[in-house]
Amino acid sequence: MSYLTGTPAGTTGTGATDVRTGFGVPGIAHPLLAPAEWGELARPGPPLHWVVLDVAGGPGVRPDPHCLQAAGRLRNAGIRVLGRVDTAYGIRAFAERIADAQRYLDWYQVDGFLLDRCPSDGGTLPDIRRTVATLRTLRDTPHVVLDHGTHPHPGYAALADQLVTFSGSWNDYRWSQVAEWTADHPPERFCHFVHGMPRGHLDEALRIARWQGASTIWFTDRHDRGGRCDPWETMPGYWDEIVSRIGTGVSE
Repeated sequence: MSYLTGTPAGTTGTGATDVRTGFGVPGIAHPLLAPAEWGELARPGPPLHWVVLDVAGGPGVRPDPHCLQAAGRLRNAGIRVLGRVDTAYGIRAFAERIADAQRYLDWYQVDGFLLDRCPSDGGTLPDIRRTVATLRTLRDTPHVVLDHGTHPHPGYAALADQLVTFSGSWNDYRWSQVAEWTADHPPERFCHFVHGMPRGHLDEALRIARWQGASTIWFTDRHDRGGRCDPWETMPGYWDEIVSRIGTGVSE
């Protein structure tokens, strides 16, 4: 697989300046632990592409009224809610994945699914293809996101609405490279999740996302503490600032 460094959009052919950047929220903590955060996401204004609902490492074992209320507020505001379905890098059984998806639909009326810890090699393409094809039979036009966290085999692009092609730290992101095959697809197909990003580098990070052709982002100053913490569970400390910058566009 060929890669290009984070060069301007005119070089890669992916970063058209009229693409509207917005947020894909990987999964805020349970509404009981983060009520203000869920309330903020439902507020009019922030350009939200979707929000992932992760009840308890998935849909949980029974309907949760707090999650139902939080998801309902977002959906009433016109924001997509996606259920998190763990693939465990292809190890988790197909039947378990589909059962999780069905529970999300039955209990929370989600608009689609994020397949977390999605494998990225060509050998697992048939397995993920089968999973996505089945998910698309469960409801009309579900929005499906594959969270690889890295550039996968290009064949995955034909399966889902969006791919998460970067998920990691700011130190890695600022030196990241983009796979050449992504230039064949519009920025609306790609997502980047970055943690540990200082406030002073917001403009740089936004430009990297645009240069690499990703219009759905989630940047936060929260850290994973070497894998001991979930950096996505709360809002970034500079939420208002980044909302303001995306709302007014990012200069090239």
